Amino acid sequence: MGDVISSHLDEAKREIITVRTREVMGEFGHLYEQQYAVALFNKVRFDIEGGGGPQPQLLHRKIPLENKSIFSGSLFQYLEENKKWRNRFLFVPDSYNINYYDNKASHDRHLNPKGTINCAGYKVLTSIEQYLDLISNSLPGVKAKSGSSPFLKCATQFPLILWHPYARHYYFCVVTEKEQQKWHAVLQDCVRHTNDGLSEENKVQTPAFTDAVRLYRQAQGHYGTWEMMCGVPSQIISNLVMEGLLPVLRELISPRLKGKLQERQRNWMLISDAVYSLVQGQCQAQYEAVLQKCESARSSLEASIRTDMDQIITSKEHVTNKIKEVVLHKAEKLLKVSIQPYISSILDALMEPTSRGFSEVRDVFFRELVDMSKNTLNEGTKEAVAQHMEKISMLAFHPVKMQICYEKVEQLSLEGLQQRFDVSSPSVFVQRAQILMREQMDNAVYTFEQILHQSLESQGTEELCKTIQRCQDRVIKKFDYDSSTVRKRFFREALLQIFIPYMLKQLSPSCASELPRFQELIFEDFSRFILVGNIFEEVVLNSVMKDIMMAVKEAAVQRRHNLYRDSIVLSNSDPSLHLLGENPSIDWAGEYGGAQEEADGTGEDAEGDAEGQGGESYKRRRMKQVVSMIQVEGSPVLPGESCLEVPSVNDIPEENGEEEDEEEDRDGHENPDGKASPEQNGSASPKALENPRDLSNGSVSKEEEAKAEEQGKEEVPLKVETATQSAPDSEEKGREEDSQPTMEKQPLCNQEVSEEVLPPPPSSEEIPSAATDVAPESPPEATPDFPPPPHDDSGFQSPISEGAEAEQEEASSTVTPQPTEEHPEVREESVAAAPEAETKTSDSESSEQ
Repeated sequence: MGDVISSHLDEAKREIITVRTREVMGEFGHLYEQQYAVALFNKVRFDIEGGGGPQPQLLHRKIPLENKSIFSGSLFQYLEENKKWRNRFLFVPDSYNINYYDNKASHDRHLNPKGTINCAGYKVLTSIEQYLDLISNSLPGVKAKSGSSPFLKCATQFPLILWHPYARHYYFCVVTEKEQQKWHAVLQDCVRHTNDGLSEENKVQTPAFTDAVRLYRQAQGHYGTWEMMCGVPSQIISNLVMEGLLPVLRELISPRLKGKLQERQRNWMLISDAVYSLVQGQCQAQYEAVLQKCESARSSLEASIRTDMDQIITSKEHVTNKIKEVVLHKAEKLLKVSIQPYISSILDALMEPTSRGFSEVRDVFFRELVDMSKNTLNEGTKEAVAQHMEKISMLAFHPVKMQICYEKVEQLSLEGLQQRFDVSSPSVFVQRAQILMREQMDNAVYTFEQILHQSLESQGTEELCKTIQRCQDRVIKKFDYDSSTVRKRFFREALLQIFIPYMLKQLSPSCASELPRFQELIFEDFSRFILVGNIFEEVVLNSVMKDIMMAVKEAAVQRRHNLYRDSIVLSNSDPSLHLLGENPSIDWAGEYGGAQEEADGTGEDAEGDAEGQGGESYKRRRMKQVVSMIQVEGSPVLPGESCLEVPSVNDIPEENGEEEDEEEDRDGHENPDGKASPEQNGSASPKALENPRDLSNGSVSKEEEAKAEEQGKEEVPLKVETATQSAPDSEEKGREEDSQPTMEKQPLCNQEVSEEVLPPPPSSEEIPSAATDVAPESPPEATPDFPPPPHDDSGFQSPISEGAEAEQEEASSTVTPQPTEEHPEVREESVAAAPEAETKTSDSESSEQ
């Protein structure tokens, strides 16, 4: 791989890369310095004059992911070095940069990751066909022969590929479709977050940067939206460089690539990634130099602005009026012919999927609160409320639960309008809407937890359900108002992004030659803050803004998509609430019922100090994970995989047990001798690969296997073939076992069990028709003081017919009632059963059998 890069990227081509990067940064740096002064003037003017418009009703969380990780789990990665698939453990911190390790033990020992993936600019693909379509355009003029095989063959039917137009590609795969869906949601969230790399809180650098990028591309003849406007500033500038540099290098290097088509495509991707890395390094250093130069002059610029604010505003208005005389009639003519007929249709195309997405956000939030109210009826304690709030507090950053909301917006289509208005792809608007949806969800959750926490402190535990209901109604009303405000602003911004570049492209040829003479009307002292080009764009924007505002206002008056009228303004309607906005996020587990958990954590920390890991070990152990994923170490080995132990990942629980501690979320017990489990060493049938069983307790130890053998083959068969050949008496035995309370046989072996809400058994829809699943119980973590519990055979379920389900319900009515899925907290009561209850239950079950 290194030989390919070094042979094709010699000193002459590296010099081409350096020169091209320096040219782009020189032009961009000049534009950035100009726009920096204008953005600083606009910011100071806004601070002095203030801005109108409705004020948000919901609170905004400043640091939402403090001491949180997003996700972790295992899957298979294709290594280009040896062309083999290997198991990898992926960990996603709050930065959304993906760290991958050889295994989970490497992560737990705080070793450096094998690599880190910054997902900005990537696309997540779920099929080899999608990937081949994209890479076929990497070498224009070179076509594959019919029937030729690609250089990559996926080990399973469920690939996950990270594709980038310039950077390295990453290939992963999993063994089930459900795993693919969960990982796809997580990877999409990583791309969505890292693409949004420009902070809106910075009112000077961000607008200066975006305007400089737009003006640079317009100077190159590129108007309209740009898909590669993603990532941090250095990445965006690198994309600017690569946009012009890559075609030049392709013409020089492509004829020299040897081998089959697949080999040439692979080598070109390696070369492109090496070039992109070189460009990023150079752009980072040069951009920091430009930024430092502007920041050093900021104080003097701001002093000049504040001193001459009135004169600058007067001079700008005078120049604006002069430019209007030349431009306005041309803009209005273009607007009447080419813009006004399309405003309503484009607005409808934007409103329908966006409003459905925000409505789904409201429904997801409402359902979570209803579930909490139902379970509070059963428990009625602050500890139960705190357990649910621990899960709800990170709802906006749960990619799996939010995926149903994001999918609504992904249906947005501007087909038929993209070529007319030079819109490269609707993905720019889809991603922006999804980010706004996540912000609104987090604002609603944060507001609810602040109001609820205040109510619990003042009212106590009396009438908890009524307190939750009042807080819920209060937040839902605020969400509806803010949702309407955010969506109307999004519609206006999207329409401007579509129409303004088109109008500028049409008007610039006739107006560009007349603009320079207006520069003479500006005093030299004010020329840094008043740019003729910016005023020209403002005149064009204001000419179309009136029609856009009217179209959005009419949609609100007609009450379409639950938009509020502009006359409904809730300004400072709840002043006492905004005093809570300065409060940090609430540690529900620490305030309500977290004393024992903290005590356990203290003991673990002491043990960690003895091992030399210190406070960092405690911090990482206490870091909570937004999405929990159960690890399964007994999955079959992939074809062609040389590793003995290749754990896979189970499905992500979507209803309960989401925000558990990281140490419990990724709990997996390896065999003491380090060998693979019997299922791994044995040959895996095709059916076993298609329907891998869902386990929650990880691998079974040798002692548990010996105990299961002593019970006289009472274990329900796991193999699909055995399950289909089981006798009727074994089915009857399975029904009797299913009727037993699952947690009644679980001994009390860890104090952390009572602090975590155990997930319910899978519903009948989740049980494969030809396989036997395991009830997804979250076992307590095994420690030296608390050994792992014995294997629980009652967790296995036999496939039964509808008639057998009715008999099972009758049988369960005579025994202890099975906890329903709506009230998972009832399971905690059974944890308190004494170990003698387990012995009696086992004896009675043996006698019945």
